[in-house]
Parts: sequence; C-alpha cells; structure tokens
Amino acid sequence: MGTAERREAPEESESERSAARRRRQAPDRDIPAHEEAGATFGGQQELWHRPLWVEEPARRRRMPDPVRTAAVRAVLIISVTLIQAMVAFLCTLAGSWPAFPMVISSVVSTVVATWAVVDVWVTRQVWNQRHGVVSEPSSTARSLRRERRAHRRQERAAQREQERIRRRGGTGQLSHP
Repeated sequence: MGTAERREAPEESESERSAARRRRQAPDRDIPAHEEAGATFGGQQELWHRPLWVEEPARRRRMPDPVRTAAVRAVLIISVTLIQAMVAFLCTLAGSWPAFPMVISSVVSTVVATWAVVDVWVTRQVWNQRHGVVSEPSSTARSLRRERRAHRRQERAAQREQERIRRRGGTGQLSHP
C-alpha cells in the first residue's frame, strides 16, 4: 500500500487489518476452529487462543514396565560403551598412557552392552509369554487365561446353585451339608 493509498484508506489500525486477515485465512486442518474468537460474555471479551499442541492417541501401546526398564538400562550401558570407545580411540591416537586400560574396558563394556540388549529381548519374550500375545494362537498365556475363565465360570455356577437351593429352603435335597 503506497502513501497515497494510505491517505485515502479508511481509519483502520494495523491490528484490525491483521485480525481481519487472520480471520480470512484457513485454520489448521487438525485444530478445530471457533467461530466466535472474540465473543463477549457478560460484558467481557473472551479471547480464544489456539492450544500449543493437540494430544493424539499413541500409535503403539506403551511397553510393559520390566521391558522399558531393561531398555533404558541397555541404552545407558550402550551410551557409556560408546563414550569409552571414543575415549580409548582418542587416547590411542594421542599415545597417552590410559589408552591400554581404556581399550580393555571398552571390550568389557561391549560384552556388557551386548548382554543388556539380549536382556531386553529376553525380558520382552518372557513378558509376552506370561501375559499373552494376541496374534499367536498357540500362546501359553491364552490357554492359561482360558483355563482360569472356565474355573471361575464353574465357581460362579456352583455359587448360583447354592443360592438357588438356599432360596428354596433346602427342598429337593436329600441331606444338608
């Protein structure tokens, strides 16, 4: 807008023009728009602010606690191993005296880091075995759950039978327990 156009333009502040421009722009597709952004309620003007983030449901379920603990432990051990290996490499290049002990400790740390990764894998397998894997029809946990459900069903049926006998006053029984 040039100087001549500004002189002829109606008295409108820059903030009013930018607010009008914002209203014309399309809102984000994933954030619901409110029509009454500056509506007045009870004599006060309520300003609607767009949230900083919108929570979305997780795509994958959260890892079980023992598996997550083992994974965090493995990541920490691996990071320490990488730092040790880098220090050993730099000490070797510099010809410093801690080079040999650092190389030995890096080898030991590599073995420990490998064990930590295997521990995560084993912990995950044990968790799946104990608590069930929905996608595998031969899951041990599934058959255990099926047996527990059948047992509970039998217990409930026995309790219902006892209640029914008590309600009838014991009629139909040859002897009372």
